[in-house]
Amino acid sequence: MTALAAHLAFGQPDVLAGRSLFRDVKRVPGGHLLLLGPGGATVERYEPVSCPRAGLGEQAPVVRAALAEAVAVRTDGRPVSADLAGLDSTTLACLAAQRGPVAAVTFADERLRDDDLTFAARTAATVPGLTHHAVPGAAGTVYYAGLDDLSALPVTDAPNAYVVTASIKRAVLDTVAANTPGPGVHFTGAAGDAVLSAPSSYLADLLRERRHRRALQHVLAHARLRHTSAFHVLARTRPASRTGLAGAWWQTAAELRGPARNWIPQAQRPFAWTPLLASADWMTHGARLMLATALDDAAGALTHTPARLAEWSDRQDLARLGANTAGWRALALAGHGIELAAPFLDNEVIRACLAVPADERGAPGTYKPLLDAAFAGRRVLPGFVLARTTKGGFNALAYAGLRDHAPVLKDLLGPSSQLAALGLVTEQPIADALARAAVGQPTAQGALHMMVTAEVWLRQHNAAPATWWEEAGSRVATA
Repeated sequence: MTALAAHLAFGQPDVLAGRSLFRDVKRVPGGHLLLLGPGGATVERYEPVSCPRAGLGEQAPVVRAALAEAVAVRTDGRPVSADLAGLDSTTLACLAAQRGPVAAVTFADERLRDDDLTFAARTAATVPGLTHHAVPGAAGTVYYAGLDDLSALPVTDAPNAYVVTASIKRAVLDTVAANTPGPGVHFTGAAGDAVLSAPSSYLADLLRERRHRRALQHVLAHARLRHTSAFHVLARTRPASRTGLAGAWWQTAAELRGPARNWIPQAQRPFAWTPLLASADWMTHGARLMLATALDDAAGALTHTPARLAEWSDRQDLARLGANTAGWRALALAGHGIELAAPFLDNEVIRACLAVPADERGAPGTYKPLLDAAFAGRRVLPGFVLARTTKGGFNALAYAGLRDHAPVLKDLLGPSSQLAALGLVTEQPIADALARAAVGQPTAQGALHMMVTAEVWLRQHNAAPATWWEEAGSRVATA
C-alpha cells in the first residue's frame, strides 16, 4: 500500500526503490539488472547515476544513428504504421518510410484546434512512402470514455495512463487495421519530449554549479517564454538549488506531516527533486504519515545519488513513461494484435540523448535543438518539419471527458472507491475537483488522471481470476 501511495503522491517510480505494488514482491529499480544464478537472485546497477556528458554537436550524429537503428530493427517485413503528429512521431515515421511503405495516421478531432493535421498532410505529400490517414474524432473519443466497462481493458502490472485515453487509441488502431494488410508494428513518439527536451528545473543545477551567467541568460529566456518575471522564475528555482536528493526527501516528508495544501497549478510551485502532486493533498492523514516515514527511510538509505536535478528528473520521467507505454502496448496487442514500438525508450537512444546536458537540450530559444542538429540537411525530415515550433495538446478532450463522464468518475472515486477503502484518499477533495472540472473550471487534471488509473487498476485486479505457480513433481504448473 505504501508503494501505491507513493505512486499517487510523487509519480516517480524510483523514490521507494525496491518496493513494488504487490505484497512480497520486490521491484527492480530503474537502471538495474536482475541477475538469476545458483546462489539466488541479485540486483546490480548497469546504468551510471550520471551520464557521460557530450556537446550537442558531438552527439547529433550519435542520436541520428541510434534512432535510425531503432527503427530499422523493427521494420522486418511486417506491415508498418506510425503516428504522424508532433515532431517526435514524424521523425520516426519518416525514418520508417526510408525502408518501405508506412501507413501514417493523425488523430484529427476538430476540438483540438491544433496544426498537427496540417503538418501531417504536408509531410505525407512530401515524403515518399508515407500514406496518410486522418482519424476523425467522435463523441466517444474523449478522455475517460469506456470506464463503465473495465472488462474491455487489459489488466496490466501497474496503473497506466492509457486506460483514460483508450477510446482515442482504439480509434487510431482501428484506422491502422483498416489500412494495413494485417497486424504489424506501429511507431509512436512516446518519450520523445523526455529525451529531446529538458524540464526547466535544470535551472537549479546551473545555480548549484555556480554557472551564474548562463543561469541568468536562461532564467530571462524562460521568463519571456512564459510571460512572467525573472524574479518569479528565480523564486521557483532557488529552493531546489540549495539541497540534494536526500535533503529534498526529508523536507518533503516534513511537508507530508503537515496540513494539506490549497491547490495551485504545479507550474506555479517551486521546482523540486520529487514534487508533491495534488493527489498527495487528497490523501488521508494516516496515508500521509505512512508516506513521510517511508520517505525518511528512503532518504537515509540513499548511497548513490545524482549530482543534478535534471538527471534524476529525466530518469524518473522515462521510468514512468515506460510503465505507461507498456500499458498502451498491452492495449494494442489485446485489441488489434499490433506491436507498439517506442524507439525513444530504447536504451541506446536514451543514452545518446541524455549525454547532452539539459541546458543544451532544453534551451528555451530553440524547439528541440538536438533533433534539429541530428537531422538538418540529412534528407530524412522536410525542413518545414524541423522548423516547427508548435505542439498539439489534448486539454479540450480531457475537459470534455471530465464533463461527459462525470457520473462514471463520481462512481469510481466516490463511496465505493477501492482507494478510499484502503485508507489512502478522502472522498470530498476529489469530489470537489471533479465538480470544478465538470463545469470547465481549472483543476488538478494530472492528479485526477492518476487517481482514476489507480482506481481502475485496483478494481481490475480485484475482479481478475487468481493465478499461482506450484511445483508438481518435477514439473512447474500454473493454475
